[in-house]
Amino acid sequence: MVNIEILRDYTYTNTIVPNEFIDFFMPEANGEFVKVYLYLLRSMQSHASNCTISAIADCFNNTEMDVIRALRYWQKTGLLHLEEENGEICKIHFLPIPNTETNTSTKDAPVVPPISENLAQNVHSLRSSVPEMPVSAPSAEPVATQKHRYTADEIAGFLKNDDISELFFIVETYIKHPLSENDMNTVLFWHEDLHFSNDLIVYLLEYCISKGHSSMRYLDKVAMGWHDNNITTVTQAKEDAAIHSQAYYGVMKALGITGRSLVEAETAFIRKWTKEFAFDLPLIQEACARTITATHQPSFEYTDSILTSWHKNHVHTLEDIKTLDAAYAKAKKTAPQPNASDSAPASAPRKNSFNNFKPRSYDYEHLEGTLLSSTSH
Repeated sequence: MVNIEILRDYTYTNTIVPNEFIDFFMPEANGEFVKVYLYLLRSMQSHASNCTISAIADCFNNTEMDVIRALRYWQKTGLLHLEEENGEICKIHFLPIPNTETNTSTKDAPVVPPISENLAQNVHSLRSSVPEMPVSAPSAEPVATQKHRYTADEIAGFLKNDDISELFFIVETYIKHPLSENDMNTVLFWHEDLHFSNDLIVYLLEYCISKGHSSMRYLDKVAMGWHDNNITTVTQAKEDAAIHSQAYYGVMKALGITGRSLVEAETAFIRKWTKEFAFDLPLIQEACARTITATHQPSFEYTDSILTSWHKNHVHTLEDIKTLDAAYAKAKKTAPQPNASDSAPASAPRKNSFNNFKPRSYDYEHLEGTLLSSTSH
């Protein structure tokens, strides 16, 4: 291999990056975290006065929570010290880079955020002299349907692991209340049984809280959904969230739903259409449009009947729908018409105070058939 000579043919203002950072800390760090550290280094050396979490996030097209996670990471490695006031970071101290001659790994002397007083009180009785329990490695074996219940001694053992201790601290910070023993069991279930990384759990918190849900029960439900969909990285979770969000608002618009959020039963239908049926949004919106034409009101059940029928008929595109429409119309045109005399009209029910108002109901198959034969798209 030819050695590459690196030259500089220009003069710029410089930011000095310690070689120890490049040699020992940068290779193990997330690329987004490195960007934040270099940005701070430049701001410090140029005495910038407009350094804010928001400004850093805008610079790299990240969220503010992404920036805060990066800062927490560098604090853990011992390169930064964060001062906070009223829950917000107000000062960032660059610390001397640890002696890399004896410590060649950033894991040798981590600086872990302290466990909050409330969490410390909850586990004070647990943190006796319990043998240290290592974090289990991911396993290829399927997760048991019955969640493992960790004992107080086991939780105390987990808390001796810096990564777990920090994870509990982060979860407690996000949900804004002390972690109970049940909460700790839930977090350990994500980490140990579902094999979620700390980063994925942090994104789980960010995602759910951004939707207005901070209960551990809701968080656990989303975590189980991600596991069922084989989501194992933050990138995969973000892609899934983007698809779900697009489908969520696309369906609301197509059905004319405004002024409210969808309930769980309705979002379950959307998950079924996008995950189980693997339908694209235009196909789902077409079914929504046909629902409004047929029923004149939003009906997830009717939309589901259309999409289920299309799924059974191996419909994948709008062109497939046109083919199905044409086949149905042709079949109906050639089908023999029933003789009106073959069936006597049913006698009208006697009206009383209980049946003056007829409940609204739909024959989904009949409506769908009528619509397919009369609508061309």
